[in-house]
Amino acid sequence: MNIEDFRTYCLSLGNVTESFPFDEKTLVFKVNKKIFALTNIDEFLFFNVKCNPEQAIVLREEYKGVNPGYHMNKKHWNSISTLDNINTKDLKKWIKDSFNLVTKRN
Repeated sequence: MNIEDFRTYCLSLGNVTESFPFDEKTLVFKVNKKIFALTNIDEFLFFNVKCNPEQAIVLREEYKGVNPGYHMNKKHWNSISTLDNINTKDLKKWIKDSFNLVTKRN
């Protein structure tokens, strides 16, 4: 997944806004004014998504490229490496799961 695919998928989820509230390089995606995904647009090395705490631990144990959220609450956020050859289907699932957590949809 590249930055364009990431952005397009996040925006496709519905009622999503994108902005740069922290600085000029941290792209943030929100739904209902709540963050569900963010990344560095200059270096798309990883992105952060919200995750159920129990699932976050499972994913970190299963995938080398899934780590506690960088600059985020480590219990509720994962950083997903874009360099780790994780398949796009899983990446999209985790983005959608984050969106659903924020909107409280399953």
